[in-house]
Amino acid sequence: MPEARRSTVDTQEVEHFSALAAEWWNPNGKFRPLHKFNPVRLAYIRDHIAERFGRDPRAARPLEGLRILDIGCGGGLLCEPMARLGADVVGADASETNIEVARLHAAEAKLDLDYRATTAEALAESGERFDVILNMEVVEHVSDVPLFVATCAEMVKPGGIMFVATINRTLKALALAIVGAEYVLRWLPRGTHSFGKLVRPEELEKALRDAGMAVADRVGVVYNPLADRWQKSRDMDVNYMVLAEKLSAV
Repeated sequence: MPEARRSTVDTQEVEHFSALAAEWWNPNGKFRPLHKFNPVRLAYIRDHIAERFGRDPRAARPLEGLRILDIGCGGGLLCEPMARLGADVVGADASETNIEVARLHAAEAKLDLDYRATTAEALAESGERFDVILNMEVVEHVSDVPLFVATCAEMVKPGGIMFVATINRTLKALALAIVGAEYVLRWLPRGTHSFGKLVRPEELEKALRDAGMAVADRVGVVYNPLADRWQKSRDMDVNYMVLAEKLSAV
């Protein structure tokens, strides 16, 4: 029999987010930062997908015909807008509770989404393949970053792309994303992030290269308190996003 894949699921992290599941779609609740973060990451994702696949980002459904996986989808905050843009979306999360919340909200919104309570390893094992993988705010919560990235990369079709968003492991990130956001401003529940599990860009990019992906773009994301919104920046000291492409079969 073939050797079973090692799991990258951190059960404590799954339990943490499962306990917060009812808050996913409350824009003023415990996931308020993600709701605020959504516009900048959605625009980044849409525009780069359109560029990669020769689509008009201003079209009503520019992602029509593309198969997208949102791994670690939570309550579906990215899945629903991707579906509205025309994509065939699979939302996967290790938390059954998160998936039930996502399914219920999609049904209320009358959106056809394929939500699965499963892992990256199980999807890869079953032979799933996607044009685009969204790996957003997940790598800092898994038990083995290189293995998780490699497992996700395995599911990217040749010519496809993967987006990764995470938090840098810097003292600035410790001060702003953990102490500031969790303990001072209470934007996030305490314990949402562990400093030791944050991922530096060079670590993430090495994992991507080792998995057969080529880094095509990288950008920081910062909060503008005057405008009360997140925006792209050259500053990658805290939040950042990376786009990688699979140029050929690995």
